Amino acid sequence: MRLTWHTASLELAEPLRISRSVMARRDAVRVTLGHEGLCGWGEAVSSAYLRLPTERVLRHLSAVRPEIERLPDPETAWAELAPAGPVGAGLPAGVLAAVEAAVLDLTGKRAGEPAHRLLGNPVPPSAATARTIGIVPPTAAAGQAGRLAAAGFTVLKVKAGSPDPAEDLARVEAVREGAPGADLLLDPNGAWTEDRAHALLPRFAALGVTAVEQPVAAGRPEVLARVAAASPIPVIADEDAVSYEDAAALAGRVHGVNVKLAKCGGVRAALRIHAALHGSGTDLMLGCLTASSLGIAPAVHLVDRARWVDLDGHLLLAHDPWAGIGGADGTVRPAPRGGLGVVPRAAIPGGAAR
Repeated sequence: MRLTWHTASLELAEPLRISRSVMARRDAVRVTLGHEGLCGWGEAVSSAYLRLPTERVLRHLSAVRPEIERLPDPETAWAELAPAGPVGAGLPAGVLAAVEAAVLDLTGKRAGEPAHRLLGNPVPPSAATARTIGIVPPTAAAGQAGRLAAAGFTVLKVKAGSPDPAEDLARVEAVREGAPGADLLLDPNGAWTEDRAHALLPRFAALGVTAVEQPVAAGRPEVLARVAAASPIPVIADEDAVSYEDAAALAGRVHGVNVKLAKCGGVRAALRIHAALHGSGTDLMLGCLTASSLGIAPAVHLVDRARWVDLDGHLLLAHDPWAGIGGADGTVRPAPRGGLGVVPRAAIPGGAAR
């Protein structure tokens, strides 16, 4: 087998403002695993929040390449890349997820089976995905909400965490008016204190918000658990749930855990978290970083396990170089191909594909 990679820039259609930052672009490292005339693909994206700059991604890929290339086939690589396996254990979560995705893609192509079948689900999964509205003025938020609802989106996620909570309340009210039939999620990205969370959550619930992600700063999960216990709407851990250990410790203490493959280390790590949450009263949310369809595709093959799905990172891009997971109509679904089901958009006549 041969492991190679290529770095490109992903530009957002418009800057995304959240409580802690504004993002307009990020690097994407495409990982390619070739074997006997077939190629499997995966993607790692740079992330300042996850302490994964592009240089660190490339350094770890260079270090792991000899270990991958000594293996005889992708099926062996799949076993050795398990999170606790001899190869996977030393990789940052985002790099492990990308290499694992390439192995899964290649294994599926060799078998002629889509990834979801290899992961134990014979039925092609699909789910309504949330679509994010950043911290923007209420008029702009209402316009976005109306356009997204017209396109087919039934779940909208509104970013919060403005210094003045009245701005967040006005934004949510505007989104509700623009898309009266949509389910609303709220995401302050940890911007609130515990007291502010207790004061504000009933007001957002009255506006129709159905769940909130990480209302308080990460690092004190006992505070998040107290907020969840008093909240009138489900509270979902995100920044407080990075690893399997984090998620397992929160099981039964919050209503949901947002699993992002780049945080936890790939599809098998996500399935392990899902098993740990089973029966605890804590449900799974599948989220993502801003990435191309290639980077988000592995999670799409898991959407049948999630109560909430927020896989819209590819929809925020000015140009998505890959295709095969849908989403533009509000629903993500893998294309009926072997492996992850994604293909380069440039290879498609007319440049469009599901």
